[in-house]
Amino acid sequence: MTPRQRYVAALTFGRPDRIPFSPGHPRESTLAAWHTQGLPPGADWQMHLLETLGIPTESEQQRTDLGVDFRCIPQFEEKVLQHKDGHYVVQDWKGNVCEISDGYDVSYLRQPKDFVTRRWLKCPVQTRDDWERMKERYRVDSPGRFPHDFQDRCRELSTRDYVLTLAIPGPFWQLREWCGFENLCILMADQPDFVDEMADFWERFVAGILARIIDHASPDLVYISEDMAFKGHSMISPAMVERFCRGAYVGWSLQVMRLGRVARVPLRGIDSDGYVAGLLPIWVESGINVCDPMEAAAGNDIAAYRRQFGRRMAYQGGVDKRAIAAGGRAIRRELARLAPVIQDGGYIPGCDHGVPPDVSWPNFVDYARLLAGMTGWL
Repeated sequence: MTPRQRYVAALTFGRPDRIPFSPGHPRESTLAAWHTQGLPPGADWQMHLLETLGIPTESEQQRTDLGVDFRCIPQFEEKVLQHKDGHYVVQDWKGNVCEISDGYDVSYLRQPKDFVTRRWLKCPVQTRDDWERMKERYRVDSPGRFPHDFQDRCRELSTRDYVLTLAIPGPFWQLREWCGFENLCILMADQPDFVDEMADFWERFVAGILARIIDHASPDLVYISEDMAFKGHSMISPAMVERFCRGAYVGWSLQVMRLGRVARVPLRGIDSDGYVAGLLPIWVESGINVCDPMEAAAGNDIAAYRRQFGRRMAYQGGVDKRAIAAGGRAIRRELARLAPVIQDGGYIPGCDHGVPPDVSWPNFVDYARLLAGMTGWL
């Protein structure tokens, strides 16, 4: 099987030759620690891990992506506004003003290179006038929204052997970027019609981009970024998710399943950290069929979810990072806990978020060896 065929088969409860090997990905600080613990300096951690385990690398075609941009155009200027007492106050590309340690810079707010704590001071949409100006940055036909060689990319992608993922911000994620978490929650309670307006705008904007994409290319996974939970609870109530978000989930799922001229998209995924038990029923009924990262520390129990939702939902992640850090018997107990779901299918196991620096390189290799055996690679 090609990596693409294997991935789709694994998450659609098919019969893959092996389950994709995806132990997890370290952040910058984790890699720095690993290079003091046995990972050779300058070595690519993935290649070195495969060599250490004796897993042959698979040849893939040179990767192409769609190059479609869902972000604001033009972006805001990234700049440092103040430097004081070991902290920067910066404006990021989304228009947020936030405070971070001066051990980092604004590039860490653009990509998740490491575990960076930040404090938001001001978000770009404070008033309806701000909202009217923000809408101007989200036009489907803005120059740069689609790359000039979009048609060529689609033709190249038609013969790919690798997984093509199209990641889009969900309505909660995007509205929170505009308004800020606390302000958005207050607006949901005090000005729900305003939130409806923003959510409807985002649903239409994404649908307009999807319509152009699926006429020419069919991703394997349309992936909604929607962090909306923390330990023990969702950030907003299921009733609020039903009102403000479900319309987008249903609309986008139906769009990529039925309306594409190339082929239907087999996987409609959603990403949320935290405890998602109260959200899963809404996602399942909305046409979403993959969820990750399934953080164990937040209280998620994939085995219980499998009993509840059966094969209507597949999962990625789910391996407790604390058990990987502890190593030894702890990681063996953790993988034994997940073994029935691995055997049942519809699950690609891996670390339940970015691999933190308290996971040592020797423990990570030991865990990866166990995982490779359970997924058919050793």
